[in-house]
Amino acid sequence: MSIIGWIILGLIAGFIGSKIVNREGQGFWLDIALGIIGALVGGYLFAFFGATGVTGLNIWSMIVAVLGSVVVLVIYNALRGRRA
Repeated sequence: MSIIGWIILGLIAGFIGSKIVNREGQGFWLDIALGIIGALVGGYLFAFFGATGVTGLNIWSMIVAVLGSVVVLVIYNALRGRRA
């Protein structure tokens, strides 16, 4: 997948994941970054458990990326909350 595809997938997954986790988001750039990281984490976790990970810019990849984004955002919020 191209870098533009990862950015689009990360933006959408980060936005949806941030709305699921805390309803307000982390900011545009941080949502993209955490969404891309979430897509990578989701793809790795799905592959680890024997399912298909991120395959391109499609619905299945979006589901995987959003679930990974939720995992990353929960960890991010837990670490950020501990510092505050």
